[in-house]
Amino acid sequence: MSAVLVADPLQPVPLVTKFEGLAITFVIETYARLLLAGAALIPAALIGYMFFFQDPSLKFENHAFHVIAIAVATLEGLFVCYVTWCCYRSSGEPLLRWMTLSFLGFTLIYALHGAFTGLAHRNIWLFLFYGPASRLVMAILLFISLLSFYRPPDAVVRRVKLRPWLTWIGLFLVADLAVAYLANSPIAGNPAVRLSMEGGALVLSSVNVTLILLRRIRSPLMVIFTISVTAFALSSLAFVLAKPWNHMWWLAHAIFAAGFFLLSFGVVRAFLTTRSFSTIYSQEEMMARLAEARARTETVLGELRRTNETLEILAATDPLTGADNRRRFIEHVEMEFQRVGRGGAPFCVLALDLDHFKSVNDRYGHRVGDDVLREFVQTCISEIRPYDGVARVGGEEFMVLIPQTVLEAALVVAERLRIAVASASFQSGVQRLTGVTVSIGIAQSGSDGDTIDDILRVADERLYKAKHQGRNRVIAA
Repeated sequence: MSAVLVADPLQPVPLVTKFEGLAITFVIETYARLLLAGAALIPAALIGYMFFFQDPSLKFENHAFHVIAIAVATLEGLFVCYVTWCCYRSSGEPLLRWMTLSFLGFTLIYALHGAFTGLAHRNIWLFLFYGPASRLVMAILLFISLLSFYRPPDAVVRRVKLRPWLTWIGLFLVADLAVAYLANSPIAGNPAVRLSMEGGALVLSSVNVTLILLRRIRSPLMVIFTISVTAFALSSLAFVLAKPWNHMWWLAHAIFAAGFFLLSFGVVRAFLTTRSFSTIYSQEEMMARLAEARARTETVLGELRRTNETLEILAATDPLTGADNRRRFIEHVEMEFQRVGRGGAPFCVLALDLDHFKSVNDRYGHRVGDDVLREFVQTCISEIRPYDGVARVGGEEFMVLIPQTVLEAALVVAERLRIAVASASFQSGVQRLTGVTVSIGIAQSGSDGDTIDDILRVADERLYKAKHQGRNRVIAA
């Protein structure tokens, strides 16, 4: 009988295999980075070829084509600006705020480059200056956006204010007037004027690329950002070497457009996923998170099997509303604390209380009051994520658990709940009630306590604070 050797999966992998795996991984990662660097530097090769081999006498001066191209670029810039603004309002990332401003400033200034195409022979500087000015403004604001990459999200109140955006629009219009004044000044014909603007855009774009590399910002969308900014830098280099209407000049436009379209793709990917530039994960990160989630799921299933007999005896839900009861809510909070203890993201707890609910029972009766409570729970469930939890902990007192959420995001959820309840119409038989409101207090694990008692106490204190300040409001601090 021949022996069959079966590898034991629990035995450690030999060190030689581990070293070989590390070496292969290093080679593959290096190859991938070289591919990205090569893709980013393709425009440099085109610029070199055009610089050494183009015929200076060849030009393509077509004003109609130029106007159409700039009009398309302007519409594209406005669209990308709007999408970036929507992402910023959702995530609050300062990076996205400054990116929105960079797209807005570029668009409002660059549009005049196309509008004054017809003046190319009468006032060449009024036609030319708006191009480098728009790229310089964009490079400056992108530089500021990179400096704010690791900063915490802006408060919700700041995201929805329109006055700062209107102020910036005014500044961009002032910049338009300044460029017009410069184009009609005696120094407009000095080559150093245009070179200083285009060269400034080139230097700042190069600094932006260097800053990303030095800070080791390697999320998938930031890789797209890096390649796009590299294209902006190379387009400015091509504009420095070009003359109006020659082939290098058109190549510079094409390189900048390619970089802008690539960056707009990154913005669209952010909008369609997390609406954030910093929380888009690579394939490797997603696989690791999937494995972690699968392990957590298996652990939870094991715990559920072991406690199944107990859960059959102890009611897990409130019989009136179908929401979790206090015992089950506490168990979920304990599980969240364990997850946070293993290095997971924080979670938040919302304490909710229907305002003047006693008057509903007194005026319409307890049957109507019960119907209001049931519909209130359904309203809460419709406004939260499927894996968030709603629990009834008292007569008209409820709790909502929001896993893996910081205080700012929980405030958005709470405000959405408050507005949904205030605008809801509660049906009980033929009776329809409106004007029901809720007060909400919010607490976050870690910053507001590291035990169940602490976080529930803070949430209750803020709930009572909301009551004392007039009800129908959310208190998070």
